[in-house]
Amino acid sequence: MLKRREAGLGLVELMIGVVILGLMVAMAVPSMATWMRNARVRTVADAIQSSVRLAQAEAQRRGHAVVMFRTADRDCTNTTTADANGQFWQVRALPGTLINAQPSVAVQCGVLTDVQVGVTITSTATALCFSGEGRQITLADPDGIGVSCAAAVASFDVTPDATHAENRPLRVTAGLAGAVRICDPLKAGTAPDGCR
Repeated sequence: MLKRREAGLGLVELMIGVVILGLMVAMAVPSMATWMRNARVRTVADAIQSSVRLAQAEAQRRGHAVVMFRTADRDCTNTTTADANGQFWQVRALPGTLINAQPSVAVQCGVLTDVQVGVTITSTATALCFSGEGRQITLADPDGIGVSCAAAVASFDVTPDATHAENRPLRVTAGLAGAVRICDPLKAGTAPDGCR
């Protein structure tokens, strides 16, 4: 009589499958780590871009000056001061100068690097001030935040702390006329997402 062979995997087939699975995971881990570093950079760059755009929009909505600045203070109060290495940001509407002057008010605050460990931000400005038209203006120590705003093209370079060839730093630029964009400093200026 012929014996029927049992269906299923033997020990050799199972071990070959485990080895193949292990090789696939080993190949995916480095690219996953790079993806995570680049995602952290993108998250921080998006937070900076959003805060600058919020400050512009709030200045236009209110019709008077608004300041966006980096701070080390987690609390979102009107007494928060600026810090060039701060991990947080604040958008504050400055006191109005019209007949019905409004007091300063912290419009919104957010985090830059508190949850994004491994990301470094270097910037040409700690604070940006916008007029009621949404354009950058120069103000000396607006509302006592501790730094002055200079009407100049500002940039925020966001880079991963670890140096790997496949890391992608990003730059957020805020132009004088109000243009705010994220660009890639490693790409040519002629590329659509390159920095000019």
